[in-house]
Amino acid sequence: MDPFLVLLHSLSGSLSSSDLMELKFLCRERVGKRKLERMQSGLDLFSVLLEQNDLGRNHTGLLRELLASLRRHDLLQRLDNFEAGLAVSTAPGEADLQVAFDIVCDNVGRDWKRLARVLKLSEVKIDGIEERYPRSLSEQVRETLRVWKIAEREKATVSELVNALRMCQLNLVADLVEEALQTRGSVTGSENVSRVLWDSTVSSSQAP
Repeated sequence: MDPFLVLLHSLSGSLSSSDLMELKFLCRERVGKRKLERMQSGLDLFSVLLEQNDLGRNHTGLLRELLASLRRHDLLQRLDNFEAGLAVSTAPGEADLQVAFDIVCDNVGRDWKRLARVLKLSEVKIDGIEERYPRSLSEQVRETLRVWKIAEREKATVSELVNALRMCQLNLVADLVEEALQTRGSVTGSENVSRVLWDSTVSSSQAP
């Protein structure tokens, strides 16, 4: 089964009746009134958005905005987890970038606008992020990083992010990112060595 459809099913099952009512209200300019009146669940709404290409596996911006408007940070976390898994499966180095993102989101706080400007986000985008996530600094930071990553694509690397943090005088956060990735590299390296030793032992034991 498509993991994205599984995600949508999970999100739908977690929506309250008031959540659904608010989502229908927010989508009134995208979906016809009659269709909205017939909707009995989040899946009904998601299905229409999928049909209209307003929503997709690699097109989750609207879904993120809707969940943010509900202030359902638990559901936003599920979306983040899905996108992190998708990124890890599609490109090398993405896992390290997701680790860096988590650290930055937990530690940058009120300095997020300074970081956003260094990452070359326009004032319009910065204002838009603040409007969408008025009550959550961590979500403002995460959306900043997400917009930066989409804009820069393959140029959005951990080293570029660390450089931006240091340009903002956020050296402690930059250090945390580098330390976490060094630890991650050490663990991965140990796992690789263990696998080599295991393979070597198995091969030796099977030799005539």
